[in-house]
Order: sequence, then structure tokens, then C-alpha cells
Amino acid sequence: MLLLSFTTGLPAQVSGDEGMYLFNELPAELLQERHDFEATAEWADALRLSSVRFNVGGSGSFISSDGLVLTNHHVASDTLHKLSTPDRNLIEDGYLAKSLQDELKAPDLELNQLVAILNVTERVNAGVSTDAVSEEAVKQRRAVIAEIEKESFDETGLRSDVVTLFGGAQYHLYRYKKYTDVRLVWAPETEAAFFGGDADNFEYPRFNLDATIMRVYEEGKPAKLDHFLRWNRNPLSEGELVFVSGNPGRTQRIFTVAALKFLRDDRIPYVLDYLRRKEILMQQFGLEGTEQARRARDELFGIQNARKAYTGMLAGLQDPQTFVAKRGREDRLLSELKKDTELADLAMAWSAIEAIQDDKRAMLDQTVSLRSTFAELAMQIVLLASEELKPNAERLRGFTDSSRESLMQELLSTAPIYRDLEQVKLADEISRLAIHRGVEDNLVQEILAGKGPRERAAALIEGTRLDDVEVRKELIEGGHNAVFSSQDPIMILARTLEPEYRIIREKNEQIEERERQAYAKVSQAITALEGTSGYPDATFTLRLAFGTVKGYSEDGKWIDPTTNFAGAYQHAESHKGQIDFDLPQSWMKAKDQVDLQAQLNFVCTADIIGGNSGSPVVSRDGELVGLIFDGNIQSLTSDYLYSDEQARAVSVSGVGILEALRSIYDAKALADSIGK
Repeated sequence: MLLLSFTTGLPAQVSGDEGMYLFNELPAELLQERHDFEATAEWADALRLSSVRFNVGGSGSFISSDGLVLTNHHVASDTLHKLSTPDRNLIEDGYLAKSLQDELKAPDLELNQLVAILNVTERVNAGVSTDAVSEEAVKQRRAVIAEIEKESFDETGLRSDVVTLFGGAQYHLYRYKKYTDVRLVWAPETEAAFFGGDADNFEYPRFNLDATIMRVYEEGKPAKLDHFLRWNRNPLSEGELVFVSGNPGRTQRIFTVAALKFLRDDRIPYVLDYLRRKEILMQQFGLEGTEQARRARDELFGIQNARKAYTGMLAGLQDPQTFVAKRGREDRLLSELKKDTELADLAMAWSAIEAIQDDKRAMLDQTVSLRSTFAELAMQIVLLASEELKPNAERLRGFTDSSRESLMQELLSTAPIYRDLEQVKLADEISRLAIHRGVEDNLVQEILAGKGPRERAAALIEGTRLDDVEVRKELIEGGHNAVFSSQDPIMILARTLEPEYRIIREKNEQIEERERQAYAKVSQAITALEGTSGYPDATFTLRLAFGTVKGYSEDGKWIDPTTNFAGAYQHAESHKGQIDFDLPQSWMKAKDQVDLQAQLNFVCTADIIGGNSGSPVVSRDGELVGLIFDGNIQSLTSDYLYSDEQARAVSVSGVGILEALRSIYDAKALADSIGK
């Protein structure tokens, strides 16, 4: 069992309902003073054990005793895409299993339920010499973390991950129960889940049914769960307190001004250039035909969503006012540190971080990773073959004993791999590598083998057999000899790239180690001068956020916090003829049966970012009232700065999900089983 502790007092530098709190360090006094809420250990444990993490990058929750799991349609889209065929497009057309036998097994989905947290900071720090240079510190820290994870895995059989918190000031061991037999139960059509399309994306009001229901199985049968969320059947009202339990991806709120400038001037523009290139590539491929569009659809959607998110983040960083508060606080901290002889040395951390940004800038385009499914599978197999020859403590992260089961789930996935799409992607990646390194570069010349990128990619795809799961399995089981003697052309390519890949990865890990040590000192300085910051930056691990259902004012107009089904039909009618504003036929046929006043979406002030998609929203009683699926455009700076003036988390209402299941999708039996 997880031992629950609570932070005391109001955390310094926390505004409004800011905070992504650790489940073992919840802000008890803050919740009591601000919202008259007592966060008991029993309440927190029940919510934690009812929450799950999706390995594809989202969150979810258990919603019945027989294994039902709720998440977003866009979180489930990876699985929907892999289960689709030319004759069955689950993303576009939706799906409803009429019986257990009809539930479709996901090819490679893993869900993680957090069952315990242990603070292992002292042991990790003791394993790293205080005078070790970054190269040695990386190896020492990697070794002690691998040892901790292996001991935990051997002892419990649970997935065991050591998580870095507060920039390196703390390390916690997270133990997860894994569910790898996950099956699709229900998904709506894209027209309902992404109603309004790009035009409404990141906007509000919204009218989306961005929800999907799956089920976890154990030993071939629906899992029997002790912990799941009951379902609140009542609509929410403005001012109600709600909680979000999910896995926010990565935030940079501890970042210094110098680090944020690097993001603004270098990192985000670089990422945006990459995303725009890939967006055009996927769009062009999709124009070749209906089937090509279906094959590219999921990846294109992810690229477009990321591009829009990064565009919003960049706009926030380019606003001079964003830096005013950051710079003011930083100046005050440094001034106070220099006055205190015992803390003065900590001020050097800010200079160290500024110098590190130059190294990160130099490494921006230093990569030999070819982002295509074939190339990534091959590189993982090559790395695995070499890493398994080493003692567990010396292996790269992701290749240790405790990571093996999850890695095998990925490498032996039965998901289809489309050769025509892979050829286009691989050709573009080889071309991009040639641009960054130069065509005359020796490694590029070896990769091209006397051909142009498109011709070379075609030859590689034609000769590979890596789309056969049995071939991949034979290579893995054959170990180093099989992998390094394979004549599969993409395996040969991966072996060619491996030495340079390792050099680049090692350099980046050394930079990360130096940055980790510097931010640990920044965290130490903040704690000494301001008290605890209350919560660490997000790490795609389970956190608790809270807020109230609350509208906001935009361009002089008040925006109500809730929408209903009537608004969805009106929105479709007012945009008639515009792409992405047609409701599905199922909705139009059922209009007379739908309770038009039933709540559909709502917004609240909870502090969320990417990764929170699919998070349950619960009431004071711990009952599910909603499902996080987005943030409005004003929330896109939340990676590095929180504000609840206009930023809002957007959710599907629990009331709306039940209404749709009963009145639109003829899934009354499914609706009846939810929350029981």
C-alpha cells in the first residue's frame, strides 16, 4: 500500500488552483483552507487505484468491477487505427461490441495501475560520487537505478520505475500493476469525438464526445476489480470543486529564464519545422487514395495536434510578459542567495544551466534516429542484442531486466505495418539526415549506398521481412549472433547507425546529468528561501490536480462553463456545409430520443497538460463526473506557466457519455454496467 503524506501550509509561488501534486504528498491544508475539503488517505488511495496510464501517452480510469476502462477517443485512436482494415475503419465509423466475444483485442496496448510509491532518494544519491564528472555520474546513477528497479521487480513482479522529481532533488520508485490484455468495447465516430475539427480545436465552447471504453482482461477473462469509479448521474454546476487524476506529460516550470529562452529561440522552432515537414508528407501520402488516407490518418492527426500545441506554446513564450514574472522571481532568488553565505554557492546553478543551453543548442540536430516503424524496430532489436550481453546495472534505460516485458510487448506487436507508408517515411528521414549531416558525410554515403533517398528507401523496404512478427521473434531469441549476422537490409542499416546513435545518446545523457545536478541545487535554493514548492514538474506519472467548474471572459464576452446536446445540434446547423461540422448519422437519427438539455462538455480551472487526456474528473465524493480531453488555447502555456484567468481544462461530461450510450448508440446494457 502507498503511504500517504501531506504537504503543510500554502505552497510558495502557487497561484489559483495551480498544482500537479504527487499522490504521496497531497496539499491537505491548502485543500482544507481553500475548498473546505478533507483529502483522506482512503479517498486518495481509492482514486489512485482507479486510475490508469496508457503506454501510448494518455490516461484513463477503471469504471466497473468487471474491467471497463474509460479514456479519450484520441488516446484510443492508436489502437483503433491498428485494429482497422480497408473494410473496417474503426476510427471514422466507431464500434460497439454487442457481447464479450465481440470485444477486440488491442495488439500492443499496456495499461499501468500505480500501486505503490517509495522514496529512494538517499539510495540513488549514495550511489553517485560527489566528485564524479558527468560521464561517470551518468553511469553510476544508471547503475543504482537499474539495481533498485530490478530488486523491486524481482520482489514484487510489478513494473518498477525510478522517477526523477524536483529536477533531481528527489527520486521515487513507482510500482505498477500491468494490464496487457486490453480490448475495445465502444468508440464513437470521429465526427462525434472530434466534432468541429481543426476550427474548434483548442477553442471553447465545445461539443465533443471524445470518449472510448475498453476492458482489461486477466487469464482470458474480464478482470475482477476491487477499485473502480462510481458514476455521478447529476450535471455539474458552476463553482463545484472537482479533481483530476491523470498522468501529465512534461512541464518545465522549474526552468530558468535561460532555459526558457532556449525553448523559445531554438528548441520549439526546430520541433515546429520538423512537424510541418511531416505534416506535409502525411498529407501528400493521404492524397493518393482513400486507403492511403486511412493509413496515414492517425499519425497525421497526432502531428497536426502537436504542431498546434507547439505553436501555442511558442506564442506564449514570445509574449514579453511571459518572462516578466519569471525574471522577477529569478532576480529576487539570486539576490537573496548572494546575501546568505551558507547558500551563496547555490547561485552558481543558474550560470551552469545557462552554459548547458549552449550544449543543448549544439545537439539539436545531432541525431541518426530514422523515425519510421521499420527503422525503429530494427534499432531497438540491435540495441537489445548488445545490451543483454552487459550486466543489468550497465545497460541503457529501457533495456534492463525490469523493462523487458514492456519492451517485448512493443517489439512483438501484431499491429499492421504498411510498406507503402513506411517507404515514404523512410525516404524522407534519409533525406532529412542528409540535409543535416551533408550528403558528403561518410555515414550518409554509407546509408545511401550510391542511391538517392527515395531509391534507397524503396530497396530497403523491398528487402526487409521485419513486418513478420515471427522474424522479429527469431532475431530476438537468437540474440547477438542472430542480430549481427542478419542480412535483412534494415537490420544492416540499424547496425550501421548504432555506433553513432550510442555516441549521441551518451552526450545527451551527460548533458541531462549536468542539468539534473544543477536543477537539484535550484530546487534546494527555492526550498531554503521560499519553502516547499508543493509539487514537482510533471513526469508522465500519476498526479492529482483540482479546480472549480468556472466560465471565463474572452473578448468582452462571458463564456458559460457547460454545454449541452442542444448546443451541438445548433452548432452543426449554423456551420452547415463546412467540413468537420457534420454530426454522425447516428446522432441525426436519434435526435428525437436525445435529452437535448443533457450536459455534454464543461470546463474547470484544474491544472492539466498533454498526457492528462483521458483523465477522470471526480467529485468531492470520488465519483466520476467527467473525462478530460483538451485544454483551451489560453492553456497552451501551462507547460511552463499556469494561470486560471482564462486557461481551462475541457472535459466530456459523465452525464453526456451516459446519454449518448443510451439514446444514440443503443448501448443500454453497457451504460447500465458502468459504475457497478
